[in-house]
Amino acid sequence: MATGNSRQRKRKPKKRLLKRMQNKLYFVFGVICVLFVVLIGRLMYIEYTSGDKYEKIVLAQQQYDSTIIPYQRGDILDSKGTILATCVDVYNVILDCKVLNANEDKISSTISYLELCFPEIKGETVRQQLADNPDGQYVVLAKKVSYEEMQKCQQFMDDEEKGKEIVGIWFEKEYVRKYPYNSLAAAVLGFSTSTQGVIGLEKQYNNELNGTNGRSYGYLNSDSNVEQTVVEPQNGNSVVLTLDANIQTIVEEAILKANAEMVAESAGTGEQTPEEGTQTGEAQTGEAQSTPTSSTLGSNNTAAIVMNPKNGEILAMASYPGFDLNNPKDLSALYTEEQLGEMSEEQKLDIVNNIWQNYPVTKTFEPGSTFKPFTVAMGLDSGTLQGDETYFCDGGEEVGGWTIGCVKRDGHGEEDIRWALANSCNDAMMQMVRVIGPSNFAKFMSVYGFGQKTGVDLPGEASTASLIFNEEQLAQTESNLATNSFGQNFNVTMIQLASAFCSLVNGGDMFQPHIVKRIVDESGDTVKEVSPVIMKRTVSKDVSEMLLDYMLTVVDEGTGKKAAVEGYQIAGKTGTAQKQPREENNYVVSFIGCAPYDDPEVVVYVAIDTPHVAAQDKCSYSSYIAKDIFEQILPYLNVKGIPVEGEE
Repeated sequence: MATGNSRQRKRKPKKRLLKRMQNKLYFVFGVICVLFVVLIGRLMYIEYTSGDKYEKIVLAQQQYDSTIIPYQRGDILDSKGTILATCVDVYNVILDCKVLNANEDKISSTISYLELCFPEIKGETVRQQLADNPDGQYVVLAKKVSYEEMQKCQQFMDDEEKGKEIVGIWFEKEYVRKYPYNSLAAAVLGFSTSTQGVIGLEKQYNNELNGTNGRSYGYLNSDSNVEQTVVEPQNGNSVVLTLDANIQTIVEEAILKANAEMVAESAGTGEQTPEEGTQTGEAQTGEAQSTPTSSTLGSNNTAAIVMNPKNGEILAMASYPGFDLNNPKDLSALYTEEQLGEMSEEQKLDIVNNIWQNYPVTKTFEPGSTFKPFTVAMGLDSGTLQGDETYFCDGGEEVGGWTIGCVKRDGHGEEDIRWALANSCNDAMMQMVRVIGPSNFAKFMSVYGFGQKTGVDLPGEASTASLIFNEEQLAQTESNLATNSFGQNFNVTMIQLASAFCSLVNGGDMFQPHIVKRIVDESGDTVKEVSPVIMKRTVSKDVSEMLLDYMLTVVDEGTGKKAAVEGYQIAGKTGTAQKQPREENNYVVSFIGCAPYDDPEVVVYVAIDTPHVAAQDKCSYSSYIAKDIFEQILPYLNVKGIPVEGEE
């Protein structure tokens, strides 16, 4: 019994010890659970109150790689889809010094392949970069190499054996702007960097042409695994023009040909002071023309517009002298090395800024006799002229104490309105405008849009608001009204007069001139369609038909005969305007016309500012240019000619 009791006494302390240990474990476990609950609560509190703060701290301590993926600027295309401006791929060659230094045995082979693919990269340059910037991971070895050069190297890198010998090299893609036709429509298109338009349509439609860069985000985690996210770039939209590259080429070649002939004429005869001008009177100062000249230029400026009068579309717009869009500051085509060597940088900059101007939109000048059809239209539409009037031209008129001469100093004799236009008679116009009066004249100037911007979708349109006379000024000074009747002493822009002329010949609808037809995305889907906009009515249909009939006589039998094209009936008007200051005897000579005369489908307007020939006021090159243009574009546009006998 003693032995049994002894064993029982030994078991009881052991049980009590075990019980105490279990209780301690429960307590520790409970404490740990409480601590976990407190910790979780604390973490939740921190996440709620300061989560963003600590997230930024953590992220800032990680290794990230972020690369911009550039967007591609949209194209500019003509109406037939011909690309006039585009972006091409170029590449920067990037060296990762840290990676290449870590593979020291591959340095020589890598350099050998680089020198083979890229002649501009020198081995000593690479070795210097490895020594000077051993941990650098972005060192540009060459900029804007061609796709062909990059692809040659990439093929080596992709080769199973050769690729092992090239380490730490990669390519960064960029875009550069290219113009496939160099100088074609240079002032209209303008030029740009890869992302920013400088002048012309590139500037006007910069927001539409630009896109949004993408980005590649790379994160190296603690296990050295790369986590990467790519946001693709959104490329820019493309701009489709009303301009036709074929017509534009025809226009520019006609302008270059005429200017070459003017240069030859000037070289053969020597520059002479032309005869004293035939149009005089008080003058309103317009924009000074300060284009520098050289022996290779046939004029200060020669410009042309081709428009569709039925919808306001601009089919061609050209300015001379032009420039190469791919090298816009290059003047070697206009000046000799000797001439350029004598110029200061400021003079060169002035010349560059001038040739970048789009003359038909940005320059103002006195229109001369191309304005006379508008004077006739004023009289007919206001009812002050009936159309059966006759006038006697004796060579000039005494107006406000001035003797204002006619084109023909000994006079045209008796003539009706048709022949007043055909002969371009100043005397008859001055007699007409006395009847029309300052009130009607000022009213219709506004109706035709003179003194107002057309709103053409091109940058830099000049304002002529301060360059025309109001009713009070016309009434106060008789000579102002007289000289205005034949297009002197007020200023217009080419686009302004061309738009107004379109309304004269299309039955009276003045369309807003435009050169953009639509905006399309990179898939070719239309984003925006540009529809023709009729801004106002200018003349009645009856007056429009009368003017076309009168202007047909101008080209068939009058001053515009040199613009006539065999097989077609063209209606038009010539113009010769003496520039300010009058004593320098410089002129703007011009021609504006349409075809076919009975249902005009195309209007051509040519202006030559200061032709470099003797007797500028007798210069007919504007008519020759217009003829050259009409001869080529009328068949191209399938414009009907004069019916052949026996045909319907």
